[in-house]
Amino acid sequence: MEAAILILALLFVAFVALGVYVTVKAVNAAKRGVDRTITQARRTVEDTTLRAKSYGQGGVGGELAQLRLSLRTSMRATQDALEAGAVEDASVKESLELFRRLSAHGHELDDDLKRMERDPDRARVAAQLGDLRERTERITHAADSLRWAARDRARRFADDDLANLSAQIDIEAGALRHWPEESGGRDDFRWPEAAAGQAPERSHPAGAGDAGAPEPEATSGPQPGGDEPAAPAERPAITARDPRLPHGYAWQKSTRPETTN
Repeated sequence: MEAAILILALLFVAFVALGVYVTVKAVNAAKRGVDRTITQARRTVEDTTLRAKSYGQGGVGGELAQLRLSLRTSMRATQDALEAGAVEDASVKESLELFRRLSAHGHELDDDLKRMERDPDRARVAAQLGDLRERTERITHAADSLRWAARDRARRFADDDLANLSAQIDIEAGALRHWPEESGGRDDFRWPEAAAGQAPERSHPAGAGDAGAPEPEATSGPQPGGDEPAAPAERPAITARDPRLPHGYAWQKSTRPETTN
């Protein structure tokens, strides 16, 4: 009894622990989903604001907004391309590590540009604008180089795979079109004709015989067992058919009238 109670208690504790673990995992997953949604929404709002400032606002503010927008667009596109390529190609993972180091410089430059936007000293900001533009171009050029290299590598692999697939398909198509010629086969499928002088057999319906076919002779009397020969059997008299009666079958010929000389 005590063993059963102990087993039930252990099962209860195990189920409680499993429930707590599953609950914590679900809460963390939901929290990450919410954080990701909030980050995406904040990023969309910032990009829209920067795009509006770059087109609608002139001077130093518009220039800073344009630099931030180009930097964020280039870095985000490169990150998406490298992360997608690293799943299928292990060599891209090294490029992804380099991009993470480049992202640190990109985030630092983006923070500097953001502080310059809120700086009230426009003359000082205008003096540093050239340096900020050069840093932005260097970072975006490096990011673009990584992105296009990863895309060219993926395209080259796709072209090689397509070429190999096309060659295999051509070989398989040639194999399907090749079939052995049967030398011993019959080219003439006509039935052989009947031999000369041999008439083809014709089937007759049951119960119908030739009109002029003689009937088999019937023997009567004792069989010849001694010296006396057997007496010939009497044949029935043959009577001519009345020509006025209709014929019984289509193939029976009509009787000719007897002529007297």
